[in-house]
Amino acid sequence: MNSYSEAFKSKMVQRMLGPEAVSQTALSAQTGIAQGTLSRWVRAARGTIRPMPPSSSTPPPSSRTARRTEDWSAAERLRVLGETWQLRDDELGAYLRREGLHRATLDEWRAAALEGLAPARSARAKSSADQKRVRELERKLRRKDRALAEAAALLVLQKKVQAIWGDEDDSTDPRSDE
Repeated sequence: MNSYSEAFKSKMVQRMLGPEAVSQTALSAQTGIAQGTLSRWVRAARGTIRPMPPSSSTPPPSSRTARRTEDWSAAERLRVLGETWQLRDDELGAYLRREGLHRATLDEWRAAALEGLAPARSARAKSSADQKRVRELERKLRRKDRALAEAAALLVLQKKVQAIWGDEDDSTDPRSDE
């Protein structure tokens, strides 16, 4: 079993996680180190990435590469959006690698920023449609309340009539009324 120095492990992890990251499979093929070993080194290094001393071949990692995108502040997101707004695809790719971001994350941030800057008229239009619906439902409710009150009054009147005249059958022959 090979024993590797911490500096070597750190350098390999940096090659897999750095701005110009190499896949574990490719690095395994290049160095002859088992992919499982490389995976174990990456798992051990997550959250504890230590910057390598600067060398000519590997630039030092940005402190932002180990951060989750949810941890970025609004000011940092806005800075990134401003810096990437006019970049071409190749420049954008290099910038995203340097910052440790994905294109999908950047697109989400742009959509959120544009939504936040959109005029409030669309919200007012939705609220006016909602208000119209509420008014219509309230009108229907008032009409049904009146109908219910009328039905209750008729039932009360019917009970009073029965109480006054009683519940006796009419003894007259219906044919004699003619």
